[in-house]
Amino acid sequence: MKRPDNNKITALYERLSRDDELNGDSNSIVNQKKMLEKYAKEQGFTNLAHYTDDGYSGTNFDRPDWKRLTADIEEGNIGCVIVKDMSRIGRNYLEVGFYMEVLFREKGVRFIAISNGVDSTHSESNEFAPFLNIMNEWYVRDTSRKIKSVLRNKGMEGKHLTSNAIYGYKKDPEDNNHWLVDEEAATVVRRIFQLIIEGNGPMQVARILTNEKVERPSYYLAKQGLGTCRGKCDMTRPYSWTATTITDLVSKPEYMGHTVNFRTFKESYKDKHSQYANPEDWLIFRDTQEAIVDEDTWYMVQKIRETKHRPIAQGKANPLTGLMFCADCGAKMFNHRTKGYEKKDKDGNPTGKYTNAQNNYTCSTYSNAKGHFENKCSQHHVRTDVVRDLILTTLQYTASYVKEHEDEFLEKVRKSNVLKQELDTKALTKKIAKSEKRVAELDHLIKRIYEDNVSGKLSDKRFELLSTDYEKEQSELEEFLTSAREQLATAKEEASNVNKFIALVHKYTDFSELTTPMIHEFIDRIEVHEADKSTGERTQEIDIYLKYVGKLDVPMPELTPEELAEEERKRRKRAWNRTYNRRKAEKERAEKEKAALEAATDTDKSKKGA
Repeated sequence: MKRPDNNKITALYERLSRDDELNGDSNSIVNQKKMLEKYAKEQGFTNLAHYTDDGYSGTNFDRPDWKRLTADIEEGNIGCVIVKDMSRIGRNYLEVGFYMEVLFREKGVRFIAISNGVDSTHSESNEFAPFLNIMNEWYVRDTSRKIKSVLRNKGMEGKHLTSNAIYGYKKDPEDNNHWLVDEEAATVVRRIFQLIIEGNGPMQVARILTNEKVERPSYYLAKQGLGTCRGKCDMTRPYSWTATTITDLVSKPEYMGHTVNFRTFKESYKDKHSQYANPEDWLIFRDTQEAIVDEDTWYMVQKIRETKHRPIAQGKANPLTGLMFCADCGAKMFNHRTKGYEKKDKDGNPTGKYTNAQNNYTCSTYSNAKGHFENKCSQHHVRTDVVRDLILTTLQYTASYVKEHEDEFLEKVRKSNVLKQELDTKALTKKIAKSEKRVAELDHLIKRIYEDNVSGKLSDKRFELLSTDYEKEQSELEEFLTSAREQLATAKEEASNVNKFIALVHKYTDFSELTTPMIHEFIDRIEVHEADKSTGERTQEIDIYLKYVGKLDVPMPELTPEELAEEERKRRKRAWNRTYNRRKAEKERAEKEKAALEAATDTDKSKKGA
């Protein structure tokens, strides 16, 4: 309901931001209210009403009481607006100008800024108002620049820039820049990583945690008065995990114990929302707090997440997807799965016989080309159960060999690496030291012949010959040093990797069954060659590359007489099946030809009879 003109409200508007609090008590909400009430009463204003926004920036006009005030102005209920100074309205000169020059004028609202001496009823006092608005915005711009500089310096020092520790950590009471592990939340974080390694996708993980009534991160932090969502978290839904939450959580390098700064940025201080920076622009400081998950686990999960895993009817995706590669073209292999179905006869009637369910991999280059009626690469067809059996056998024999002959295994890995065959680490280290010493000597010699040339002791021609030789030798040595240092670092890293593999083998006590975590933890890649049928039997080579050690040929135990007999029985059965299928096909072909001939003969007889 619109108020009568003689009963309009005199609006006393107060605003205070966090930055204004730094300027002392003069800007406090209480002091602003006292000042405005005193002025209004002295000037004879009546029907006073306060509109107050405490803790809101002047660049943000999405303030509760400011919106309420402008709504009342639009309704025609406000006769006058009084503020301490013009910066209380805001620090964006374009928006402040709109309210002063457009909205207030259109609605007949008188505006007074006490400290600035501005009164809209006195035209001379309004002439300087636009400059005050610009100066107020410059203040924000300068403050923003200073804050950005402080944050930049803090971030470059490796200190956390976030106001709140991420889920799984809490701030150290004795050092606000240091994070401690929040064990209750960290247990959930570790479980999430493990669930993904076990073959669950983000949505499946979210469903598991929701069903188990595990508190979601925003709720867990909000009930402690922490987190960025504490003011808007729906506290009636404590267990509603989402796939987005899981995906965002496992992507954070902080869980390895690192600090990640400059992940987001704003183009301007006027922007309300931050933008995500490219990962290569992030600044990462390693080992700044205790890790919740180790680096191997974190990177394993990132690799799993890079590949799309489509779940089957049972809800589990094929864990081999993303690890299978064509040995010839290098492309990833596609997983194809079909359910078994009932066979039908030539008339379309069910036969009561069923086909087997199919689960296999084929070369993606071949499959994609077939869809465009092209011929590229070849099928490289291999059944999933064959690959799984081969992986399990490989892990069983490798693990047994490692546990029984660890020293021999270390030597085998060392010899299998070409780099370690060609160089001796001790000799290389000695050669690096000798080369570094010679480079320093050459620096001294080049400086000496230069001085001799300047003083006339050495002719220009002789100087040129010597300097060319010295510089060439120095350049060759520097190239060798760069290569040798890389080789040495690689050799040391590989030695450490072997120990990681041995530790991984000892982590597992049971290799009787192949599990999804075993696949993700042990297998780096699998290369499938095209099947060879030249001998009459289908044989196919599959290369399995293990993490940390690559492709290895470990001694396989000799087959027992019983196992040899079983292999021979299977070979004979395969040969018999091939012969049977060939003869069956020949018989069916002959019968079809005979039937066709008889049909043709009957047709000729019927024509002659006619």
